[in-house]
Amino acid sequence: MSESLLQRRERLLGPRLPTFYKQPLNLVRGEDVWLWDAEGNRYLDCYNNVPHVGHCHPRVVSAIAEQAATLNTHTRYLHNTLLDYVEQLCDSFADALSQAILTCTGSEANDIALRMAQARTGKTGIIVTDHTYHGNTTAVSQLSRTNAPPGGAGGHIRFVPAPDSYRGGTAEQIGVAFAASVSEAIADLEASEYGFSALLICPYFANEGFPDLPSGTLATAISAVHTAGGLLIADEVQPGFGRLGSHLWGHQFAGVVPDIVTLGKPMANGHPVGGVVTSTDTMAAFRESFRYFNTFGGNPVSAAAALATWQVLHDESLMQNCFDVGAYARDGLKVLAQKHDCIGNVRGEGLFFGAEMVLDRKLKKPATAFCERVANGMRNEGVLLNRLGINYNTLKIRPPLSFKREHADLMLSTLDKVLGETELKS
Repeated sequence: MSESLLQRRERLLGPRLPTFYKQPLNLVRGEDVWLWDAEGNRYLDCYNNVPHVGHCHPRVVSAIAEQAATLNTHTRYLHNTLLDYVEQLCDSFADALSQAILTCTGSEANDIALRMAQARTGKTGIIVTDHTYHGNTTAVSQLSRTNAPPGGAGGHIRFVPAPDSYRGGTAEQIGVAFAASVSEAIADLEASEYGFSALLICPYFANEGFPDLPSGTLATAISAVHTAGGLLIADEVQPGFGRLGSHLWGHQFAGVVPDIVTLGKPMANGHPVGGVVTSTDTMAAFRESFRYFNTFGGNPVSAAAALATWQVLHDESLMQNCFDVGAYARDGLKVLAQKHDCIGNVRGEGLFFGAEMVLDRKLKKPATAFCERVANGMRNEGVLLNRLGINYNTLKIRPPLSFKREHADLMLSTLDKVLGETELKS
């Protein structure tokens, strides 16, 4: 990317707009798991979950084009495609989760979820982890301690420590500690003017570094939430839609049943669609308490894009591919761990996995700066991935679900090369 393009971007869009990598990419085309820049260089996409079924999937592109050429309106008119999609979507959840609202983004979805919880409980206190992200509206941006707004978060928010399976002990110990933190936060909110409304989590704890938590680890914490009259909100923007391979939804993998589910990024393969799924009681309380309407949420083109993505996911058996290729790739990472001491831990599920980089395996000292250099080194070698986690030292590998074994082999061989060439230092 030329410097002039970066300068133009800052002049027109303002300063400090984030880009990936020290040398940002000027991408001009995508197909399946591949991306091309303006100079014709090809990159293997091991990062983006927005093109869930592959960049520019022909069926999704066709569905968008055909509907856009036929009709697009807001949802105060009747339209079958929206209903067809929501019906199929809700059928994939527990019976109680039977109604939905479509939005344009996951941020909007989480914003609505907070209001749904308020409508059901009459309270506004929210519990989240101390290393999470749930969007960028005024309401949900306050839930991110890592991106705190000026003046800090509102007094109605309580942060609890994010689970850490690499350093936090056994799964049972992690579950007990998390439940204790949640219970303490509930008591604190109940003693305040806000009261306790909901616990909002990504059931895979994606931004927290996707700790290895067996099914049932969260059961005690969720029981405490419901005993206190609160709701569980599951943010499925990252683990949902079959990303984990074994389960369609992250909360199913975690072994919990939420009261509200929020959806976003991968929902329509790049077309801006988000959503909220909940029970009839919660929906009724929300509709009675709040006047809500979304001009673009659930419009015919968006509904067509979402329905086509849903159909491709199932028709092409992408969940099974995700399960198989994910296991294959993680096995490859474990082989690399025998060669490279910087790999302290390999974990993940399906096609959402990675490796935690450490300076010392015995001390488990995070190799944060090293991990950033590795991500940039991979970019320079034509493979796109990134990093996240409590210490930002975990490689985040999250390709489209059409990712195959040959793509995993290329990613692994490139990572082997980059790890060997990058000095392990802080």
